[in-house]
Amino acid sequence: MALYDRDYTSIDTGYVQEGTSVAFMKQTYQLLAASMIAAAAGAYVTLPYAETVMQYKWFIFGAELLVLFFGLSMSRGKPGLNLAMLFVFTFLSGVSLVPLLASLIGAGNGAVIGNAFLMTSVLFGALSLFAINSKTDYSSWGKPLFITLIVVIIASLVNYFLLQSPIMHIVITAGILLLFSFFTIYDTQNIANGAYDSPVDAAVSLYLDFLNMFTALLQMLGLFGGDD
Repeated sequence: MALYDRDYTSIDTGYVQEGTSVAFMKQTYQLLAASMIAAAAGAYVTLPYAETVMQYKWFIFGAELLVLFFGLSMSRGKPGLNLAMLFVFTFLSGVSLVPLLASLIGAGNGAVIGNAFLMTSVLFGALSLFAINSKTDYSSWGKPLFITLIVVIIASLVNYFLLQSPIMHIVITAGILLLFSFFTIYDTQNIANGAYDSPVDAAVSLYLDFLNMFTALLQMLGLFGGDD
């Protein structure tokens, strides 16, 4: 899981210029689609080297976090550079998925990958449309969602290093799916209401929501679709 620089303050939903908002949303979703292509390219190129990726997974994850928290932050407001950082980050996130993808393919559950992507796309699209068309203001969700995210991260680390409980893993994974479904609503409405200065920043937030939902669904379908 990962968290980008979201704005958790209240938003005045009445000040946005509609024409600008539509153009901004269009650019954001175009960048989101391009980000998914970059991630798919990262996974595709490095999948044949899954064992090597597994050996260096923490190094790759660390590089991914560096680009997310420092590369994108330092390149903010610098057209071209921020776009490059976006694609470096999404490419690395695709590489980070390789161990999970390889384990599913190796277990004969490769079809799960396509199913998870389709399910995530449908869920993400439905939640985005709901957020855009909803009359309810979800700007107050920011702090509760952030606190819940911290709790989920701590629970994930405790289970990974100490408990190693399969049941706990399922519960946490389901919680991640639910949490980032709410984040999708929250972030989409923030974007529609003009909370982001750049489509790149907006695309990163939505990409993180999609990525975490996709990963959660991959894990859940892999667990329940396996032979064990």
